[in-house]
Amino acid sequence: MRSGRVIFCIFLIAVSAYAIHAARGWTFKASLFPLSVSIPLLVLATIHLFQAIFGKGETDEGSAVDLDFSNDVPPEVARDRVINSFSWIIAFIASVYLVGFPLTVPLFIFSYLKFQSEVGWLPTIAATAITWGCFYGLFQWLVHIQFEPGAIQIWLGM
Repeated sequence: MRSGRVIFCIFLIAVSAYAIHAARGWTFKASLFPLSVSIPLLVLATIHLFQAIFGKGETDEGSAVDLDFSNDVPPEVARDRVINSFSWIIAFIASVYLVGFPLTVPLFIFSYLKFQSEVGWLPTIAATAITWGCFYGLFQWLVHIQFEPGAIQIWLGM
């Protein structure tokens, strides 16, 4: 079991090191995503490798996850929850297609918090504004990423 973890960590370290090496010569915008994923992956895989090699082996035969799932939820309630979750995911994807990312992100945050989570008006508006500010600040102001317009904007010629 331990040798499989070591091999997998070495594989992840090699992949992330290659991605970092390959992205070094790229422009800032082109290298931002590979570097933002590869650098943390390299650090975490290296830490995990040292833990796998020098750490104490697992002695507890218990569950790998501390979360215990309850069996007291009726199947119809569980099914309704799954359908609800997938509906929100499909609504997000459809909204991205119809109005584009810049409008979808704050619209989705607002809709989910207000209608699904039943959060109050002030936290909903604050979370929406913070999300929009971070999204706009990072992707449009700082990195200057131009997102494709949504289908509705194309249909209306905007």
